[in-house]
Amino acid sequence: MKAVILVGGQGTRLRPLTCTIPKPMLPLVNIPLLEHVIRLLKQYDFTDIILSTSYRPECFESYFGDGSHLKVKLTYVTEGKPLGTCGAVKNVERFLEGTFIVFNGDIVTNLNLAQLMEYHHAKKAVATIALTPVEDPTAYGLVPLDTSGQALNFVEKPSWDEVTTDLINAGTYVLEPEILRYAPKGENYSFERDFFPTLLEKGERVFGFPSGAYWLDIGTPEKYLQAHHDILDGKLDFEFAGREIKPRVWIGEGTEVGPEATIFGPTVVGKNCHIHSNATIFSNTTIGNNCVIQTGAMLERCVIFDGCHIDEASVVRNSLLGRGLCLGKKVHVAETAVLGDNMIIEDENHLKRGVRIWPDTKIERAKIKF
Repeated sequence: MKAVILVGGQGTRLRPLTCTIPKPMLPLVNIPLLEHVIRLLKQYDFTDIILSTSYRPECFESYFGDGSHLKVKLTYVTEGKPLGTCGAVKNVERFLEGTFIVFNGDIVTNLNLAQLMEYHHAKKAVATIALTPVEDPTAYGLVPLDTSGQALNFVEKPSWDEVTTDLINAGTYVLEPEILRYAPKGENYSFERDFFPTLLEKGERVFGFPSGAYWLDIGTPEKYLQAHHDILDGKLDFEFAGREIKPRVWIGEGTEVGPEATIFGPTVVGKNCHIHSNATIFSNTTIGNNCVIQTGAMLERCVIFDGCHIDEASVVRNSLLGRGLCLGKKVHVAETAVLGDNMIIEDENHLKRGVRIWPDTKIERAKIKF
């Protein structure tokens, strides 16, 4: 069976990180998010995978190639214009035959796809939607079910007085190819607002598959950080790269850790990094490849992309630092700050309170304090 992964979105809520890279290619514990999705699909023998791309499509093929290194076959189809979630699948219809699965490319999950497929066939469904419970369903699409599991209706981003269930659309679907006849070709068309309601109107068998599997949409900086922390805390099975130098501390090949440096687990450090003596790395920190953490620097619950340099006595807490970023001495970055690629932050700046700064920016010494 084939799989379609939707990776065309621009990831605007994660800017400036997505100014230079598509959201599904952002690193998640030093591996692109999309690779996590592909690994999950391969685990359940989905090895013929179509990537529906739009924004910065070259990033996907330059990293994954034909997929052979992951033992899958990848086919790339790029939209000429935005087609929406269902329109993107309609756009690859020529590659589909038999039951197939659709996966949103910005979801972190350990959903049991074998159980999902078995349920779909047992219900003789034409469409099965994976559902997950959330505390606040008002930001998502609700899918109330009848006692047999059949979808009753679809409510997008309901107000609290419209909430009748905590089960939301989890962005994974099993579909029969013939129902794509209901989707117009070449038009922007949504699964959630257009396609699934149309199927109900036509009397088609649309079922929900409630699941308690781990699920997280990484659409915001807070959720993106949370996904890292959840993986490091063991909420999902994950094979960490590198060697474990102490309990739940992994470092990559070529990384040097100074004799007086302190690293608390769980923490992952990439390849060819240098952690100087008297640097302190606290729990739930991910450091990319080719990074330098100087003497007296302190990192905690943060994500540092490849090629960053953090100078003496600088502090980074609960924040996101893009690729090739240089922090000067005594810089403080905290409270979900998001800094883009190739920035230069000179000495003694304080960047906090969710500040976002775009790539290639230079901030002179002690220019920002708040």
